[in-house]
Amino acid sequence: MQSLEYLTPESINHFIEEALREDIRDGDHSSLASVPVDAVSKAHLLIKGNGIIAGLEMARMIFGHYDKDLNLEVNLSDGEPVKKGDIGFVVEGSARSILSCERLVLNCMQRMSGIASYTRYLKDLVKDTNAQLLDTRKTTPNFRIAEKWAVAIGGGKNHRYGLFDMIMLKDNHIDFSGGIGKAIHSTQNYLKENNKKLQIEIETRNLQEVKEVIEVGGVDVIMLDNMDPDEMKEAVKMINGKYLTEASGGITEETIREVALCGVDYISIGALTHSVRSLDISLKAI
Repeated sequence: MQSLEYLTPESINHFIEEALREDIRDGDHSSLASVPVDAVSKAHLLIKGNGIIAGLEMARMIFGHYDKDLNLEVNLSDGEPVKKGDIGFVVEGSARSILSCERLVLNCMQRMSGIASYTRYLKDLVKDTNAQLLDTRKTTPNFRIAEKWAVAIGGGKNHRYGLFDMIMLKDNHIDFSGGIGKAIHSTQNYLKENNKKLQIEIETRNLQEVKEVIEVGGVDVIMLDNMDPDEMKEAVKMINGKYLTEASGGITEETIREVALCGVDYISIGALTHSVRSLDISLKAI
């Protein structure tokens, strides 16, 4: 399921442009008012907690986008473990430019590092199983590119990026369409008529629905939603490798290992992106 095609220079630059426009508009008046136009300064990124660093490449692109004359010396790589007191990078150049970029760089890096850290933590809990960790679309509007990037940096897999790059037939799709068979057949016809080649995943809520999907066929992934471990093991046994399986629904760090041992291929966790604690990071003048 992993695809980092969304990480194009165009998409990242668009994100940066919109984020800077949101923050600066007609000018960073605090810096324009107090800092001389020709002031040159230096600052370093101070890590104030333990975790996995993410967003260094994003920071490089933000600084470079805003002021190509800023010099950035990066000491670490995205995905590296860090501890309190580490220095991520040193930036030197126009004091005004550094100040104008500071908050966007920190907002991205703090949240991305928090996501990468939690992803790595959960991945380590199931590292001796065959289950792979997936993110979801439960992301912050207009910040998805950074959050999904952070999951990948932390060692997780990106699920579909949006509604456009994969078919996912969830409970409401099935109920609104009139049932599992109708939903699958309608989807297959739609893809054929529109000459689209997209994976099809379908949600199941119980063993009867799993059985029905197997009988109808024509999908790539079967989601096992909110099933208890015994039910999930039976579902995996029924599917018998014919389709990929994804466990979903309320999975936590306390339950993820038990879920992984059920034999599923993927485990999706919305909390990777919607409930993480940011890593404490600061940009300090030196």
